Amino acid sequence: MTLTKNGRHIFNEVPHGYPIPGRTTIYDGSQSIDLDNVPLNGGFLIRTLDLAVDPYLRSMMDQVSNSHVTPFQLGEPLINYGIGLVLRSEYSEAQPGDHVYGLIPFQEYSVLKDFENQIERMRVLRNDVGLPWSVYVGAAGMPGQTSYMAWKAYAKAKPGDVAFITSGAGEFPDGFEAAWSHLQSCRNRRIGMRNRLVIQLAKRDGMKVISCASSEEKLQYLSSLGADVTYNYRTTSAREVLEKEGPIDIYWDNVGGETLEAALDNASTGARFLESGMMSGYNEQHLPIRNLFKLIGMQVTMQGFLVWSLVDQYRDEFYREFVPLLASGDIKYREDITHGLETVGEVLLDVQRGKNFGKGIIHLADG
Repeated sequence: MTLTKNGRHIFNEVPHGYPIPGRTTIYDGSQSIDLDNVPLNGGFLIRTLDLAVDPYLRSMMDQVSNSHVTPFQLGEPLINYGIGLVLRSEYSEAQPGDHVYGLIPFQEYSVLKDFENQIERMRVLRNDVGLPWSVYVGAAGMPGQTSYMAWKAYAKAKPGDVAFITSGAGEFPDGFEAAWSHLQSCRNRRIGMRNRLVIQLAKRDGMKVISCASSEEKLQYLSSLGADVTYNYRTTSAREVLEKEGPIDIYWDNVGGETLEAALDNASTGARFLESGMMSGYNEQHLPIRNLFKLIGMQVTMQGFLVWSLVDQYRDEFYREFVPLLASGDIKYREDITHGLETVGEVLLDVQRGKNFGKGIIHLADG
């Protein structure tokens, strides 16, 4: 029997605010696995290649179940979308040498079993277009699917419409009073992969696009993707920009809070609000929205969505129509790749604080 180290990154402590590397989550290198003889029980053994680090993982650290996420279990590995290489299999649809995409534990090797409960979230990838495998946990994975599928389902885009596409959320300053003031202003948001993809989808539909970022470098990048109006949210308010450049017909919302209020005050009649996230409340409490009555008078549609409710309808179209655009360069993407499970804690914090520029990815192995 030959044992192989099976490092993992586990959930160690419920955070209060931002996750703390080395406390909230920790790397554990104490376990090992017999790759040749570990029981498969009708499943298959994978070597993990790449794992996604997404902002919503913070919500899975709160030990309260809600409608769309299951909390992480203390002492167990984190889990998120990833790419695995099949090493051994007792499952007919996943053979050795196949690459699978789906929810994978944050550990080097895993036996995926009880497959009937995972079939909707696992897919064997053929990668006929030759993309790096890491792209399949980002632009060609769940974030890209969210952007493409929700846009197709709900945007009802028309040439000449105006789209406002926000960034994600970032850090709060130290201290309660400063944090509360910062939360109210909803500043310091990150440029998210989903938002960058949505900008490009909106431009392909002939729309005017307004978006924002926190630095000149990021603003230039947004412009290179086609954004017509960009502003630095550290120095300029959304309300000021929307009053000048609106009214808006589509709002892709990742923020909530004061920015959502500004969007409602500057919505056109019949505007569509696509609620992708409200990150201003991920690490602190959500603030109330004071002008929801605008929904009535302006006949605004506000649509919340989860990608897995759209997958059955749009999955095949996504891989057929959208993924080749990534491979050809017609749709642009960026990645922030770090190596090894030891780095997970720092990447989790960077994603929450908005320090990453591209998609946060943990690379474990080539394959």
